[in-house]
Amino acid sequence: MRGVVQTALLLCSSVYVMISFFGFLLFGDGTLDDVLANFDTDLGIPFGSVLNDAVRISYAAHLMLVFPVVFYPLRLNIDGLLFSSSRPLVLDNFRFASVTISLIGVIFLGANFIPSIWDAFQFTGATAAVCIGFIFPAAITLR
Repeated sequence: MRGVVQTALLLCSSVYVMISFFGFLLFGDGTLDDVLANFDTDLGIPFGSVLNDAVRISYAAHLMLVFPVVFYPLRLNIDGLLFSSSRPLVLDNFRFASVTISLIGVIFLGANFIPSIWDAFQFTGATAAVCIGFIFPAAITLR
């Protein structure tokens, strides 16, 4: 398992570094914080529209492949938080469907009504910073 985690971390880190490096090479000083926002304009290069479409399609494929991986533990944790003394989720089809539909509905509403992804990132970053700085050390100390 250690090798799998190290390989995944290396792969993810190298992809992020390559995206930032090649994004800067492509856009120069005009690189926005969100590199995907740079692809909303005409790049002024040959086959620029094809590159824009390729980036958008790869991002959509990324979201489709990552969502189930993230959604599974989210559903299990929400179920454990709300129904900790109930029987396992896999044995209760009604609860499974209810939790799944509720979470997908909340995610859909958030995706449609949050005006900018940066608002979500700021909320997540602020929450994570407080957890890492104050809550997690105290929780580890209490344990």
